[in-house]
Amino acid sequence: MRDAPGRRLAVNGRTVYVEQSGPEQPDHDGAWVVFEAGAGCGRTCWDTVRPLLADQARLITYDRAGRVRTGPLSTPLTVDGMADDLVALVEALVPGDFVLVAHSMGGLVARRAAERLRTRVRGLLLIDTLPETSPIYDDDSWARTTRQVDRMLAVAQALSRLRLFGRLFSANVRPHYPADAYETMLAEDFTPAGTAQTRREMRALAAALPSFRTDPPEPPTCPTILLSAARPAGGRERQHALTRDHQRRYVETLPHGRYESVDSAHLIHAEQPALVAARIRELLTS
Repeated sequence: MRDAPGRRLAVNGRTVYVEQSGPEQPDHDGAWVVFEAGAGCGRTCWDTVRPLLADQARLITYDRAGRVRTGPLSTPLTVDGMADDLVALVEALVPGDFVLVAHSMGGLVARRAAERLRTRVRGLLLIDTLPETSPIYDDDSWARTTRQVDRMLAVAQALSRLRLFGRLFSANVRPHYPADAYETMLAEDFTPAGTAQTRREMRALAAALPSFRTDPPEPPTCPTILLSAARPAGGRERQHALTRDHQRRYVETLPHGRYESVDSAHLIHAEQPALVAARIRELLTS
């Protein structure tokens, strides 16, 4: 599974780590797919989906600047900066139009990048992305949530020096991934350095929300599918219902948007990779 060749790519004065797989010359124009991971995740989170598309499209997965394989950050991490990096990556590697796939926080990065890439994005698949209009992001409640999450991640960062705790923190991931993909995650993501990067990404998200609310990205005009996780985390049923309501409302504002409920928790691409691959194929041929 972990057979995709990788290399560092210079973007905007820093680097990302990119892996490419699938046919080098796709059978038809636009058979390119670029993946944007959620907060705390890198290229390996798509290892459940890649094999299902390996003979149909050229696939690009990558680690954002600041992750283990990219080297240290040279500039502060922001959502707009991540979007700039994604745009630069596309301009360097993708010759024409493509399908953009993004999970969770990566959806905000992808939407900002799509605003700049415009007609090059032939389809957009948002996997359990929460629109900035959700009341969950209201100032007081989100500030408390951000502080709580950061405190938990600080503890995880310290404890993950011991491999045993890395396995404990990744217990929800392990059942869904091939052994080599999981071991790569364990070595790169569930470590002090990986957790420090997750904290930076979460802080960047919190800092970006006010500007997203006052100046949101232009609505994508390409076909857009939003997959919404139907299964809430324990004790978060009310918040989860609000999330799904605002996901649906956001998609209904788009000229070619579609909302789809999926029997899964938040990591839909891990639990339901065949469905995710099917929606990508649909966007490739739309």
